[in-house]
Amino acid sequence: EAQLVESGGGLVQPGGSLRLSCAASGFIFSAYAMTWVRQVPGKGLEWVSAINSGGGSTSYADSVKGRFTISRDNAKNTLYLQMNSLKLEDTAVYYCAKSLYDSQWYFEALDAWGQGTLVTVSS
Repeated sequence: EAQLVESGGGLVQPGGSLRLSCAASGFIFSAYAMTWVRQVPGKGLEWVSAINSGGGSTSYADSVKGRFTISRDNAKNTLYLQMNSLKLEDTAVYYCAKSLYDSQWYFEALDAWGQGTLVTVSS
């Protein structure tokens, strides 16, 4: 059974940085695309970023493009999200999720989710 555990969330001031990690187990991590999705409490899910199985292809939501960087270390079974120039509107619970496929990441293809880590951007 796939298990995903996020870490690295916390309180940060606007303009600051955080790096989220997602430790994966229970499946062949290097075979699947991975995504980051966030949710503001009381609102819907927002796709943030995705990376293909090999790490050579990435994609970002317009709201985070140029500020966030997704990466993965397949030797360590870990997914990362480097978040720079954080804004108040980045406050959310961030989830990592596994895709059923190696290079597709639409919502319906996500079959395993972590418990989430809270990022709060506040002065």
